[in-house]
Amino acid sequence: MSDGDDVSPYLRIADGLRTRIAAGEFQPGDRLPSLADLRREHGYSTAVGQSAYRVLEQDGLVVARQGRGYFVRSPEPPPVLVRRQRVAPGEGSPTEATLARQGVAGTWRHESQPRAADDRIAARLEIRPGDPVMHTSYVYLADGEPTQLAESWEPMAVTGGSLVVLPEAGPHAGIGVADRMALLGIEVGVPVERVSARAATRAEAQALGVTPAVPVMAIERTYYDQATGRPVETADIVLGPRWVAEYGRRPRP
Repeated sequence: MSDGDDVSPYLRIADGLRTRIAAGEFQPGDRLPSLADLRREHGYSTAVGQSAYRVLEQDGLVVARQGRGYFVRSPEPPPVLVRRQRVAPGEGSPTEATLARQGVAGTWRHESQPRAADDRIAARLEIRPGDPVMHTSYVYLADGEPTQLAESWEPMAVTGGSLVVLPEAGPHAGIGVADRMALLGIEVGVPVERVSARAATRAEAQALGVTPAVPVMAIERTYYDQATGRPVETADIVLGPRWVAEYGRRPRP
């Protein structure tokens, strides 16, 4: 029995893929063999292939993109993206406008559905647990690459029965919280944000296409009706490692 026979199957597969990447068979950005491909080639279970790719992710050679597979990571870091807290009223999606100013095309995937507010969201929106809210999940992309995640909740008592109840559907889709609320006669001003740094969860890392446990910026954001002080939207935002946050405005003499 050779020394190689004592190596775990997932490590042998990882080493083989690493060698193929180093030899240039797979270039930065290329899609790597699927888990089904690895299973057919090596005869091991899908779990073994997943473990092999997890090793390569931890080595920084591979990124997992949710629903798309595994890709060779580029050695060149992508350009930094600057996040500012608010764009001017009427400019549409704040994320899209912020990226456009930096020469980057911003798009996003989304899914909305009514839910009952749990205790945590009810406390943030100052409503009763179980009250109906519209929940929307987002994956934001910069030039086609995922860079930001968000989970948003809006009380149906504010938006229900209006044309803005679904943030990403209807005649006012995609224009952002502030402009949507303005259509209801609500001025929200600048949101309150609590910003912290933490490690990405495995699910977040996969959605963002980054190495598991990479540092991310986590933002708890809440918009308030400026006239009544009532919260009208709250969101959990996760910014990938490309982002830096900038606050305040430079004076223009």
